[in-house]
Amino acid sequence: MKTKNDVEVIINGKKYTMSGYESSEYLQKIAAHINEKFALFKEQGVYNRLDTDMRYIMLAINLSDDYHKAQKSANDLRLENEEMEKEIFDMKHEMISMQEQMDTLESKVKTLEEEKKKAEHQVIRLETELGASSDK
Repeated sequence: MKTKNDVEVIINGKKYTMSGYESSEYLQKIAAHINEKFALFKEQGVYNRLDTDMRYIMLAINLSDDYHKAQKSANDLRLENEEMEKEIFDMKHEMISMQEQMDTLESKVKTLEEEKKKAEHQVIRLETELGASSDK
């Protein structure tokens, strides 16, 4: 069972205690992400004129937007991965089919080479017989 971590973090200049089953590093990372958002907002002049509730609503909207974009990106990657896995499966199937065709063709080549050798031996035998009969 995981133990619960309590981590003190500073968000927007205020000290908070975050609790969770994730690592302390992860919880600090979350706080850092929120601080990055606040920093971006503070760069915009209009943000500083908003009341506190509106500032936090803006933060919540932006964090939700980040979440949904990351979720879409993950889904897109999952679909792309599934498509690639299907393509790999199809390629493996095609390789197996081509290998079978190659094996069949190699077998035919071997058979034809054997037939050629037999035909060459028969030509030599017939030429020898023809030569022997013309000598008589």
